[in-house]
This record gives sequence, C-alpha cells and structure tokens, in this order.
Amino acid sequence: MSHNQVTTGDGVSDRPLWERPGAELKHLAELRPEELYGAAEQLCRGVSGEGPGGAPVAGAVRRIAEALADTCSRECATVAVDIVSRLLPLGATDRGEADRLLRSVAAKLVKAQQLRDLESLFGELPDGIQGPAVELRACLLGELALIGAGAGRRALDAYAERLGELGHPLARLPRTRLDIEHRFTGRVRGLGPVKTPNQLRSRFPEVPSTDSGAVAGRRASDTRDDARAKAAVRPFTAGGWAREPEARFFTLPSPLSPDDFGMSFLKELPLRCLAGEGRRRGSAVACATTPDDVLDELFSASYHGGVNGRGQGAAYARLYAWGSLYALMGLPADVPFLEAVRQAADHRWLRFMAFTDWFQHDTSDVAFAVLDPTHTRVAVLAATDTDVDRDGLG
Repeated sequence: MSHNQVTTGDGVSDRPLWERPGAELKHLAELRPEELYGAAEQLCRGVSGEGPGGAPVAGAVRRIAEALADTCSRECATVAVDIVSRLLPLGATDRGEADRLLRSVAAKLVKAQQLRDLESLFGELPDGIQGPAVELRACLLGELALIGAGAGRRALDAYAERLGELGHPLARLPRTRLDIEHRFTGRVRGLGPVKTPNQLRSRFPEVPSTDSGAVAGRRASDTRDDARAKAAVRPFTAGGWAREPEARFFTLPSPLSPDDFGMSFLKELPLRCLAGEGRRRGSAVACATTPDDVLDELFSASYHGGVNGRGQGAAYARLYAWGSLYALMGLPADVPFLEAVRQAADHRWLRFMAFTDWFQHDTSDVAFAVLDPTHTRVAVLAATDTDVDRDGLG
C-alpha cells in the first residue's frame, strides 16, 4: 500500500496525507501512526538538500509530526520524535524553519503526552549537542521545566546533566519554574499588549517628572556595548518584531536620585525611540514597574513572536528572556538565577511610551529603563511591532 494514500475502506479523502484537514490527520494518527511515518519518509526521500520544494516538504512533514505529537499515545510520541530526528531533510529548509519545527513538536509533546511516555525517549545519553535528536530532547526538558515536571526522574535528570556537561545553552536554565516566571505562557483577559500611554497609565503608577531629572539626563554619558545590546534585544529579534529594537547604556557622573528617574530624565538621553518627542500631539509617560513584568514581556516577545514573525517555543523564549534581563542589569552569565532575582529587586524599573515616529501604538510597544543599585548606570530597551510595511520602519 502506498504510504501517501489510505485504503478505500477508510471512508476518507484520497488526497495525500499531508494535505488532509487537521481533524482527519489526527484521526489517522490515532489509528495508524506508522502510516504517517511512511508518508513523511516518502516526502523526505524525494527531496535533496539542493532540490526545489524544500520549504513545502518541510511544511508537510511539520503537519504530520505535529499531528502525531498532539495525539496522546506512546507510539505517536515515538513516531513524531523519529520523524523530526531522523527524516526531516534539514538541508532542504533553512535553519530557522527546522528549529521552529523541533520546538513546536516539543511543545505539543509536553502538552499532549503522559510524562512516563516521554521519559522513554531519554534512554540514551548524547555524545554531543549537534543534531535534531538532541535538540528536540533539550527543548522537551525546557518545556517540562516550565510546567514543573521532569525533575526527579532518573532518565531525564541524567540527560539534563549530560547536556550541561556538553555546554548546551538550554542546560543552564533552572529545571523548575521560578516564582518570578509566574506569568510565563499565560494570558489574562484584559491584560493584552500596552498600545497607548493611557493604557500604560491605567495599569502602572506614573512617575512624576522633575526638573532635576532633566538636568541629570543631560549629564549622562553613552556607553556602547554591542555584545550586551545584542543580548538585550534578542527576544525581539528572535521573535521577528517589525522594527530593529534599541538597547542603550548610560553612565552618570554622580548618583541619580530615584525620584529623578522618570520621563524628564529619559527625554534628555540621545535615544532613537524618543527622537522628536514633543513635536507630535500627546505627552510621553513613564511608569514604575517590577522585574517580573519586564521578564514576562521579554519572554512573550519571542514566545508568541511578532505579527510578522514566529514564536520560538517556551524553552528558547525563556533563555532569551533571561539573557536580556541579565544584559539590562549588566550581570555576568555565571550569576545564579536566584541571585539575579535578588539583585533585580534592588534595581529601579520603568516602562515608558511617547508620541514619536518610533512608537506605532499598533500591535505592541515595549520600552523599559533600568537604574542600577548604585544609581550611576542606566539601561534602556525599546521595541515596537506592527503589521505596516517594514520598509517604512527605520
């Protein structure tokens, strides 16, 4: 029997399996997962790394793998993992698409499968971190950590320890969800993206502007740090937000009074996001916020992805969010996470928004400023997302 057809007695479409409606594909996954594996194998066998049609094939294989991952059974879980680990012609699609497939399948497996069935996938320890089989399992561990599962299971613990020894980037994340991450992956009705200054004022306490804050802002020195800036903006670049984010760092000749850390201070900094502020109708606003709000926005940026981008999966969204938070605070990567949480409480955090060409007031506008405990260092991060023509965004 052909792997891309079902028997006539099944009463379903004669179209190739990967073109079937989602419910039909899932039904077949429940009945004959091995047939879906055969269809995926046939697809992949017909595509070389240089041949045309790589993207359509990757999309078709993705539909099959996701349908299996989303069907609760040990056999379906194993077949889904085998497809993305062994069959997907990675040379026939770009790295980003392959990564998204691995992360999507990992997320669906954790959501749909029993933990005992997932544990059976970790029986063999890896010799290196390259390859889709290892990457998929690293993502699985990352997804499990955020639902408080996996830790204490011998096979999973051993695999996580080996990933740490091999230097996999996800291995440095905590194996359990931290309290500061309590909003990750959740959406609360009425608490969508902040798009206007009025929304910002309604949800966070506004910080009054001061004349002395403006004076202090004019005395700030721009401190360029490209590596730190790249880490700070990573959640937005990975998520495909529309405009290139802005990350800037400043030093002050003397400690800034916390009362002066507000909009009047920020408007004096040479920020692209505030260029032209005051020339358009509407007033800029800065509001006090907390580290968990900042971390959640950073996580959401790449977890959900931009309006023209793609979500990166919970494991990598978490990694990028923490990397950005560390960059904003200027912390070395070897600082333990709970120590970073403690230090974050000693910083002063602002959200701000203005009426400039930068802020679109459309899909999402995110802008933060951070004052360190010495009150002499400031970090600023701003990003905006919209579905307008990218060519019109600088």
